[in-house]
Amino acid sequence: MRLIGSDGRQLGVFSTHEALRIAEQEGLDLVEISPNARPPVCKIMDYGKYKYEQAKKRHEAKKHQVIVRTKEIKLRTVTDEHDLQTKLKHIKRFLEEGNKVKVTLRFKGREMIHSNLGHERLAKIVEDIGPIGEVEQAPKLEGRMMSMVISPAKKKDKS
Repeated sequence: MRLIGSDGRQLGVFSTHEALRIAEQEGLDLVEISPNARPPVCKIMDYGKYKYEQAKKRHEAKKHQVIVRTKEIKLRTVTDEHDLQTKLKHIKRFLEEGNKVKVTLRFKGREMIHSNLGHERLAKIVEDIGPIGEVEQAPKLEGRMMSMVISPAKKKDKS
């Protein structure tokens, strides 16, 4: 097998027993890096330390990861203006936090005849949100529910 030393230098081609003996002399582990190569490549290293550093890198990468969640706001065509303003504040807060918002409008009974009121209500919400969000999925009617998805607006580079 081809052996790489703990300092990164290539030591040459050794038998498995010889490579293990060299690793033991240095007080380190013999780790197989590329088993499919001819001859296989092994490296002398502290495997415990290597695993710890890899876990630390994964943890650090996770720290900087942005998780986008979808929040849902439910309302009706007959929702009062004050209640609508409260729901708008929630939508704006969710968008500023970087979350997507699914706005669901529910129709009851004969309200289905006036689905145009639902479209108007959702259009007013989009207008009130302004530059904070943009419609990702246009309003569509599914059964007795009309829903649309709003995502946070993309920030433009000032270059």
